[in-house]
Amino acid sequence: MKKKYLYAVMTATMLSLGSCSGFLDTKPDTLLTQDQTFGDPTLVKSVLANFYGRVTIGQRIDDWDQWTMLDEVIHFDTNSDENVNRNKWRTYDYTLVHDLNQFLAGIKPSNAVDDATKTAYIGEVRYIRAWLYFCMGRTLGGVPIINDEIFNYTPGMDITTLQIPRSTEADLYDYVISECQEAAKMLTKDTNKNSARANYWVAKMLEARAALTAASLATYNTAEAHPQLRTSGGEVGIPFSKAQEYYKIALAAAKDVIENGPYKLMLASEQTHKAYADNFYKAVCQKDGNTEVIWCRDYVSPGQTHQFTKGNLPKSIEQDTGSDRLSVLLNLVEAFEPLNATEEQKGTSIPFEIGTPENPKFFAEPTELFMERDPRLMGSIIVPGATFDSKVIELQAGQLRKENGLWSEVTGARNSYDEDGRLITANNGPFGGNDREINRTGFYVRKYLDATPSAGTIGRGSEMWNVYFRIAEAYLIASEASWELSRDNTDTDALKYINAVRNRAGISSLNTIDHEKIMHEYRVEFAFEGNRWWDLKRWMEASKIWTGEPTARTSQRLGLWPFKVVASGDPNDGKWVFIEKDMQKLDLWRRPLKCTDAQYYSEIDNGWINNNPKLVKNPYQ
Repeated sequence: MKKKYLYAVMTATMLSLGSCSGFLDTKPDTLLTQDQTFGDPTLVKSVLANFYGRVTIGQRIDDWDQWTMLDEVIHFDTNSDENVNRNKWRTYDYTLVHDLNQFLAGIKPSNAVDDATKTAYIGEVRYIRAWLYFCMGRTLGGVPIINDEIFNYTPGMDITTLQIPRSTEADLYDYVISECQEAAKMLTKDTNKNSARANYWVAKMLEARAALTAASLATYNTAEAHPQLRTSGGEVGIPFSKAQEYYKIALAAAKDVIENGPYKLMLASEQTHKAYADNFYKAVCQKDGNTEVIWCRDYVSPGQTHQFTKGNLPKSIEQDTGSDRLSVLLNLVEAFEPLNATEEQKGTSIPFEIGTPENPKFFAEPTELFMERDPRLMGSIIVPGATFDSKVIELQAGQLRKENGLWSEVTGARNSYDEDGRLITANNGPFGGNDREINRTGFYVRKYLDATPSAGTIGRGSEMWNVYFRIAEAYLIASEASWELSRDNTDTDALKYINAVRNRAGISSLNTIDHEKIMHEYRVEFAFEGNRWWDLKRWMEASKIWTGEPTARTSQRLGLWPFKVVASGDPNDGKWVFIEKDMQKLDLWRRPLKCTDAQYYSEIDNGWINNNPKLVKNPYQ
């Protein structure tokens, strides 16, 4: 019988799966039957390309305002949000599951592609499906698993045949792990341009991440610690007894990538703070010669770009209207440890030594304070006085003047000067008030900013990729899994893997390792890369850190404003001081961050239940 499934297909001239990935958002312009689609190798490839474009899920580079849910950034507008939105980044896309299954059914009998290509395509689609299920499961817990079945509704049919109950949370991760293992057998071990397509190593990375997620949930979401955060059918809640096996799977998959894969940690050209910082930026953001990025959502000009750089360039170097959106929080900045940190200080957030407004500490240059920290700080974040695209980024909140022996803050409008022609407040700020397109905290995002000419314009946009997996994650997964399996704070393998990442960054090795140090390393290594919420969730740590208490430092949204000293005759005249600012007290971000157990799992939507009464609700619904 002739197949009647229809495919939305892009024009052949837009396809370039083998050379780049800039086609992913191209709008379909033709509807073809299954027989037509799978009779043409170019059209088969176009359908596969479409799938890649539909799995840019979760925190991502083209939706940067959503990053403000975390303790990493805020935007310049005032905000009164408090509780973490439990449904942010929720995914429940069975239309895509249907389309993926339909592709698998159509490609198997097709004679349009050779057997080797067919096997590779099947592997890619099974991987994409596993990634989709993983993204659904990390928000919802167990979801219906339909394997290869294709459900099509016909008026008058018995709809109960389409109603599949939710899997257990453990079964969801078992399925993802198994699918990754099967997909890996079909996929090449070769790399591809800009790491835009799945290969064997991409599948192993998802296997490792999924197994680690399941192991963490089994370890930390226990009935004793979180008695209400489970369902009677196991849709939420993984038995503690399964944790060790999951950690073993994660460790084996991560070690495979580290020991046998083509990806390597990138080493700095010289052992200087600047070289380490620039090397880290390149390890995440530079496509040419990159050996760290394993899988990403790529963007290509013309036609397939995004506006992250335009929206987040400092005002002083903007290329188009609508810049200066995000400001990085001091909460993240002070997580980058001092270079001289003691073993006890490593893996903790250390406030900067800045004195007090009445008795400040003075610095010859604004960058001096930050040169004493982990170089990944300046590889990820633009600090006062740092450069981007060879341009100095001037951040000055005001002047600190000495009058009658006392220090006082003087601020003005942006680009304001005193009677002697000295700058009071810089064009970039930081500043409070009602101004838009101005920095609030004293820090900008550097990671993912694109220095390519015109990348910050509406007309061109940025080609900066959105990274999903880097080799550094394989190292940290191996370290975490090794430590969890042994719970030995001197575990040789755990230290070996985590120190490889630290040494690449120019930071000293750990002599001991524990859960706190592991969490810290993920935070500073993967800032802004979309890992923070999922890591805190699998460890059940977000509710401990974001308590909603206005006096709790981890819940506050903080900035660190630089002031230029104006004190004629004083030896510190012309130097710099820093004063900590609370965004709540400035009436900018008016409530502290708050997370409870209720936020850890998204809601099962009532509309889904209306269509499928076999679904059960999640805890706290």
